[in-house]
Amino acid sequence: MKLCFYGASQTVTGSCYLLESADTRILIDCGMFQGSRIMKELNYGAFPFDPNLLDAVILTHAHIDHSGLIPKLIKKGFSGPIYATTETIELCSVMLPDSGHIQEMEVTRKNRKHSRTDVPLIEPIYTVEDAVNAQKHFVEAAYNQKTAISQSLSFQFVDAGHILGSAHVIVSAKENNTTKTIAFSGDIGTSGQPYIEDPEGIKEACMLKNPDGIRDACMIVMETTYGNRIHPDKTNRMENLARVINNAHQKGGNIIIPAFAINRTQDLLYYLRKLQDDKKIPVMPIYIDSPLAVAATRIFGRNTRNFDQETKQLLEAGQSPFAMPNLHLSETAEDSIRLNAIQGGAIIISASGMADAGRIKHHLKHNLWRYDATVIFVGYQAQGTLGRFLTDGAKEVTIHGEKVAVNAEIVAFQGFSAHADQNELLAWLKAAGGNADHLILVHGEDDAIQAFSSLVQQKFGIAPIIPELGECLEIADGEIKRLKPSKPWLKEIEDRMGYPAPQEWQSHPSKSVKQRSSEEGSGGRTFKRRRKVLLSEANRAYTKLRKDLKLFIDRSNERKDYENLIDTFESISDLLKTRMKR
Repeated sequence: MKLCFYGASQTVTGSCYLLESADTRILIDCGMFQGSRIMKELNYGAFPFDPNLLDAVILTHAHIDHSGLIPKLIKKGFSGPIYATTETIELCSVMLPDSGHIQEMEVTRKNRKHSRTDVPLIEPIYTVEDAVNAQKHFVEAAYNQKTAISQSLSFQFVDAGHILGSAHVIVSAKENNTTKTIAFSGDIGTSGQPYIEDPEGIKEACMLKNPDGIRDACMIVMETTYGNRIHPDKTNRMENLARVINNAHQKGGNIIIPAFAINRTQDLLYYLRKLQDDKKIPVMPIYIDSPLAVAATRIFGRNTRNFDQETKQLLEAGQSPFAMPNLHLSETAEDSIRLNAIQGGAIIISASGMADAGRIKHHLKHNLWRYDATVIFVGYQAQGTLGRFLTDGAKEVTIHGEKVAVNAEIVAFQGFSAHADQNELLAWLKAAGGNADHLILVHGEDDAIQAFSSLVQQKFGIAPIIPELGECLEIADGEIKRLKPSKPWLKEIEDRMGYPAPQEWQSHPSKSVKQRSSEEGSGGRTFKRRRKVLLSEANRAYTKLRKDLKLFIDRSNERKDYENLIDTFESISDLLKTRMKR
């Protein structure tokens, strides 16, 4: 058996795991990479496997970082079934075409710029049509029922409690007269969320015995998004949200909330309805400015059978979060543009949740510079995203090629996350079977994975495996052989694209060079000024810069990577303009 990690390994996006047994090849998730430009570059290359040879795809849930490359997979030759829950299938029917539309719009905008500079035009990863065509491959699979993919391999879904329709996946594979169990956590939900039941967990997945009474080999592949954090304000998130909204209302500006169209937007409607009904916040016009969020909200309204009891009672009492008198659904581009004229007093919820794409970027562009505006982030912000820069304290950001000052108040809540925190992850692992033969930690940034790995070793005596992107594990006779890529994937992309920005500069976008120079212990290079610099030293530095620049231009020309060339020149130009103003 072989298990390869082609996404969400030592990072939190691009979930994609290839499992090969004796006669079956399946993919668990096929997600899109999000975050920095280098990370996004992984979406454009060829798959590290042949899509034609896959027997099936099993999808844990609808979020784009788990489902976003499915249309590309089909475009490149996959023709088999994609197993998912009913709710996931419905959500993907609107999410994937929306993703295709965003890509088409982004490419159109970039190609306008390229055509003015004689740079070759680019194509989207996939189109709306590709995404619509992908829907015919989806096959419904119910919770807690075994589904056979081949004679030797089957799986079942267990409610993950993350978003509507999310699931853990338990795969059973027969090989050499033994049965191996591989449990994929997908994204593990947190307790106390609106609408959905608390996570069931995978009860004793690694304690199952075969007919002879012997426990078969068991492996758990587990997410660690919040492996180093405990949600600090989870118990009083409603009160915190009310406080921020009231403060923002007093200032008079707009409240801008970047939110994922699926689940997070609907959660916010739930909380806002309760706060309004309890008279804890003023009744303000609420705008959902996202065709995807509007469509997803309607899907929520149609799929109530798996809602928790509290939500069912609200619906029966006529207190639906989806039917507030002050709720306005903005679907067309004209609707969205009209919102730019609102000077204050409105709540605007728009996608994407990390402010990385979509209409939210326009609303931030029109409101970040306002001192009376408030921006509320209610979820995880991956490294390299606009949301991460803002929550890290950036004083200026670039949106659609324009510099925008950050004068608005930026508020970040972790208590609204749909991911389990550290304590909940430990509880989930204990229930799933802390005596697993092998535990593999994925879907987390390095600090989160390492912290959780240490805890697991202390509490369960298991030394987890932490695979890197592109790594494969060969499993035979209870032993694992690790096959790492010859060169780290991201390093390979960095070399192809040129020199990346220094890590410490990316980590502290709000700090000046002078501030960064004076700090020690950051883990990266420091930039110290000497008291006196000679002209000869400046000349040597200039000569080195010219050589480095020529090398970069030659590399880019060889690879015809003209877009990277232009972006780099523009960045250098912006830096020089800033320095000349000093």
